[in-house]
Amino acid sequence: MLKIKTKVKIVFLQIVIVFSSLIFPQNTDSLSNSNLYPFIVDSITIIGNDITEEFIILRELNFSIGDTLTQQNSLYNRERVYSLGIFNHVYFIPNLVEDKRILTIEIEESWYIYPVPLIEAKENDLNKLSYGMFLRIKNFRGRNEDLTAAFALGYDPTFYFSYYNPNIIGKENLFIRSTINYSDITNKSPSAEELYEGSFSQRLIGLRLVMGKRLGLFNRVYINAGYNNIETPFYIPGINASDDRIDNLVELGIGYEHDTRDLVQFPKNGIYSSINYSVKGLGFDDISYSVAWIDFREYRKIFDKLISKWRLASRFTFGDVVPYYDASIIGSDEKIRGHYFEKFEGDNYYVLSAEFYYPIIEELNVDLTFIPIIPDQLLSYRLGFYTQIFAETGLAHYREEPWAINRFNSGYGLGLTFLILPYQVFRIEVAFDEKFKSQIILDLGISF
Repeated sequence: MLKIKTKVKIVFLQIVIVFSSLIFPQNTDSLSNSNLYPFIVDSITIIGNDITEEFIILRELNFSIGDTLTQQNSLYNRERVYSLGIFNHVYFIPNLVEDKRILTIEIEESWYIYPVPLIEAKENDLNKLSYGMFLRIKNFRGRNEDLTAAFALGYDPTFYFSYYNPNIIGKENLFIRSTINYSDITNKSPSAEELYEGSFSQRLIGLRLVMGKRLGLFNRVYINAGYNNIETPFYIPGINASDDRIDNLVELGIGYEHDTRDLVQFPKNGIYSSINYSVKGLGFDDISYSVAWIDFREYRKIFDKLISKWRLASRFTFGDVVPYYDASIIGSDEKIRGHYFEKFEGDNYYVLSAEFYYPIIEELNVDLTFIPIIPDQLLSYRLGFYTQIFAETGLAHYREEPWAINRFNSGYGLGLTFLILPYQVFRIEVAFDEKFKSQIILDLGISF
């Protein structure tokens, strides 16, 4: 079955964009005056930031006034600024004016308010449709703050609100994220469904607060605290973590991230790694267990424009009683292409992925501002078109089960990726499992 997971963002317009790129090609040079590199930066000028405060851009640069900027590093920093996700285009332009070397960073701000109809097929099943509205305000107050609210009815009804601020106080680089959500979620655990002998839903009311500090350009540390009220229509040990059908789940955690990627939306260079450990329950309602995650990804150019990337990710649970709603499941948030629509459950899981991709169109800037009525900020795009091959494998297992290589589930395949930045990335892929059984995958976002 085809996986359909889409937030409808003027679908007809997006189709027009892809085809118009062949009719209305624009200048694709992200850097100009390249003959001036290497370039000693005497001053930095930012233009085009009607809303965005300058420090939001400057804090992403790995150089400052007085440093020597190479063309390669200029490209890297241009992508870092673009990774903020709030600009349609970013250009680094070195200029020599009366023996003074001025670096001009020219940006084009994107549209920041998105009231978008939401349609999603849960569990890849068209009979399990959720529908509603998604509202997002990006770059709130020009400080790259993010306000998001959403509601969905139908299958797994959900109400959600979040606020993110990347820099709370002055130059302290403190950040905060808070979320509130209400959901009526269908059970995702095959073991719980087998135990209950049928499907069921659980009501969840959740609060979460994350606070942290950015250390330099590439590192972040944070702590998180949360509370979830999880109500099940019945009581069965294992499906419930407490001795009641309602679990009051308190959580405290700590985490670290290291991120040197150039373009977060579609990396070609850099490393991303993260580790998180959370203690859950803390003894309230006799609930006590913990969860740990690790994730490592590397992106590297091999030769010419051929890019490689690989990833190793694991999730571990610890404790005598870990409820099935917090089990480590491959096939839910983590998937193996080739087994994309299957679920594998355990206390722990391990996933290893590798991919090579090559541009058919590396970057094409498209301007459709001649279209009436629609705001100009929604009519300017950075397009890309890539082809990729991939292979990945994964194992989910319970602690008492043997750990063996032949128990891993593996897949491989090839596909196409379409970039319509800063708004969306689409993937169309054909994947095969160990028995050469094929499946077609339609998805949003990059694989990793």
